Amino acid sequence: MRSTRLQIIVLAACLFLLQACATAPDTNAPSDDASAKVQRDPVELTLNLPENTSKAYECTPQPAVDRTFLDKGISNLAAGDYREAVNYFRRYQRLESSPGVDWEAGIAVAYVKMIPTSPYYNWRAAHESYLRLMRKPPKDVQLNEQIILMRDMLAILVNLHLQVDGLQSEKAAVTEDLEKREEALRRLRELMLGQKEAIQ
Repeated sequence: MRSTRLQIIVLAACLFLLQACATAPDTNAPSDDASAKVQRDPVELTLNLPENTSKAYECTPQPAVDRTFLDKGISNLAAGDYREAVNYFRRYQRLESSPGVDWEAGIAVAYVKMIPTSPYYNWRAAHESYLRLMRKPPKDVQLNEQIILMRDMLAILVNLHLQVDGLQSEKAAVTEDLEKREEALRRLRELMLGQKEAIQ
């Protein structure tokens, strides 16, 4: 009987201790009030961002132009292969479509037309192309340095051709005038010879 009572007492003490442990507050764990306070109070964060961050995203870089075909065309031009140079300039114009590229390719082709040994030689067509291109030059575009040199050289060559053309026109007019004078002198000489024979 005693052992049964003892077992009941021990069991009751264990249950009492277990209940006491379950209801005792944990000093390490935050209380309900503390957790509620943490949830209620907003947390303020200070970010050290540079001022005017919107301006950093205003500039959108323009896509880079691939000048591979332009460079190959210039290399062929320097080597005297004018047909291949023009082919590369036209490929460059087709594949890199933009006003700046169209203008660069137009100047390069006009330059080839200005070279007397080129199969495309036609200085008048080159002159017209040059004038058309110079009426609408590209703005805010970084032009290739060789194209700038071609443009400047085209201006000089166009001017020289116009001067030569003017001189040739003057020469043709002077030659025609000389021929007319020679014809008049010949007739005058024949007339004078005819009068001499008539006097004799």
